This record gives sequence, C-alpha cells and structure tokens, in this order.
Amino acid sequence: MTSDASQYVDAAVIRTSPHFKSGMSTPVIMFHVVLALLPIIAFAVYNFGLSVLLLISVATLAAVLTESVYNIVTRRPNSLKDNTALITGILLALTLPPGFPLWMAALGGIVAILLGKLVFGGIGYNLFNPALVGRAFLQASFPVAITTWQAPLAADRFSRLYNSTLAWPFMKPQWDAVSGATPLAAFKWEGHLFGADQLFFGTISGSTGETAAVLILLGGLYLALRDMLDWRIPASYLGTVAVLAFIFNRLNPEVYAGPLFMLGSGGLMLGAVFMATDMVSSPVTRLGVVIFGVVIGILTWTIRVFGGLPEGVMYAILIGNALTPLINQFTKHRVYGT
Repeated sequence: MTSDASQYVDAAVIRTSPHFKSGMSTPVIMFHVVLALLPIIAFAVYNFGLSVLLLISVATLAAVLTESVYNIVTRRPNSLKDNTALITGILLALTLPPGFPLWMAALGGIVAILLGKLVFGGIGYNLFNPALVGRAFLQASFPVAITTWQAPLAADRFSRLYNSTLAWPFMKPQWDAVSGATPLAAFKWEGHLFGADQLFFGTISGSTGETAAVLILLGGLYLALRDMLDWRIPASYLGTVAVLAFIFNRLNPEVYAGPLFMLGSGGLMLGAVFMATDMVSSPVTRLGVVIFGVVIGILTWTIRVFGGLPEGVMYAILIGNALTPLINQFTKHRVYGT
C-alpha cells in the first residue's frame, strides 16, 4: 500500500447512524420552554403581585431540590441539567390560585417530582405529566385552598402578601376578604358570561398562569416555529372544544357557552400548549397526536358542561396520558416488509 493510500485510510472514520446532528437536546428544548413561559410569569406577577412571585419560586425550588436530594440519596447522575424539574415546578405554580399557601405549593412540587417523574424512572419514562400529578394531589388534599381565588390588579399587590400565602403548615389559612369567581365558575353556577377581551387579556380571576390566553398562544407559536412543540396536539385539542362549543351553543345559547368563552376561560390554553404537548406522556405518531387531542378535547368539554366541577383540563389530560400507550399501539407505523 502506498503512503498516499495509507493517509486516506487513516482519515476514514466509520460511525453508525445517525450521521447528522440537529443540535436539539432536552436541555435546549427546556430552556426555550422557559423562555416561552417568561412573559406568562411576568404577567402573572403584574396581575397578582408579590404572592405569585413567591408561589412560583417556592414550587419551583421544591421541585428542583426534591430531584437533587433524590439524586444524592440514590447516587444517580445529576439530572437537573435537563431542566425538566425546573419546568415542572413552574407549570405546577401556574396552575395554582394566586393566594395558595406556600407550604402546600412546596408539597405539590415534591409530589410532582417524586410520584410524577422519579417513581417511573426519571425523564423519558413518566406516564403522566408530572406537574398535573402534583396538582391532582393538591386538588384531592386541599380542595378549598385550590378553589379559592383572588381578584386581579389589587392596589396593594406589590406592597403586601395575601393573608393565605404565609399560612402555617396544616393550619387553616385565613383568606382575604376580596376574592372573585373564575369565568367558568361564574358561568356554571350563575350563568354569567365574561367578554372575550377579559378572557384573552387576563383581567379576570383564575389560576396564576391561566389568565393571559394571548401570551400563552404566543409562547406556543414560538415553540412550534422552533419545532419544539407538536402543533397538532393543541390544534386538535382546541379545535375539538371549539367545534363542540359552537354546535351546542347554536342549539341552546342560554345553556351552552360559545367557542370564544370555552377557549379563553380556565386552564384550557395553558393545558393545550404546555401540558398536553409533553413529549413523554403524549403519543408519538402523527395520527396518534390528533386522536389524543380530540379525546382530551371531548373530555374537557364534557366535564366542564356536565361534570360537578367547572374545569376539566387536568383530568382530561391525565386520562389522555393513560391512553397514550394504547393510542401508540394502534397508530404505530407498519414495519416495512410485514
């Protein structure tokens, strides 16, 4: 063999596929999810004040510390760098009322990470959305606290905390005298409809991060354009709710709310954009994600209209998560040659 040929042999590097790298990784994706959430967080703080800033900080810190301690105790590699614990804490806090006691939020962050993520084996193995697991636990454990709301834009929201924010653990919180019903509760129990401007621009009572529908949609658009979110899930989810609301509103407008109200109220936008699109707990096939979105859309509308609770997003997505393996099984691609 000549010396020239040997140079070519030495330069050859043989590797298995894939041969192209996109630069996309879990930490990168989660970083951009945080960026998409920042305007929502900022508006939540503007809307409800210092209590919300503490609420988000405590829930997030509890989630991150829980995973950190678990890693130390079990001698697992550091998994905090994937930023999923950070996202879980933030999303959990955004689903809670502004005056939710901090100790309850911390407990929810711990449960979200332990029971929603780590018990399944960590990132990539969880069956359910961890943030919604934490919220479901809080819903079952503290039903009064999680359904007690505060009115937005209080004059003293940056100079004082809600009375319930610093409540002692396992003691009955003292709630503020001023509170407001959410649009879904007001319509379900009183027949009162809020205007679209109030619903989409956040001048309403509700969970910390659910009141700014426009900002949520913009965050979802940002992630979809960067190919970090499967747009088919929120599109099929929101589309199903809108179609059902339109049909039944045309049949009886006094009993059934229209599409704009259904889309802009409650946690539907937040759930559709940031929860239902969880890459681990949602289907992986193109047909599967559409079926998933339609199923949770039907469930959400059904619970809202006929259920005993005014909101159904959390339960709808969790049920959809449970159905994901079945959806994947029936929509998986046929192997070539079989």
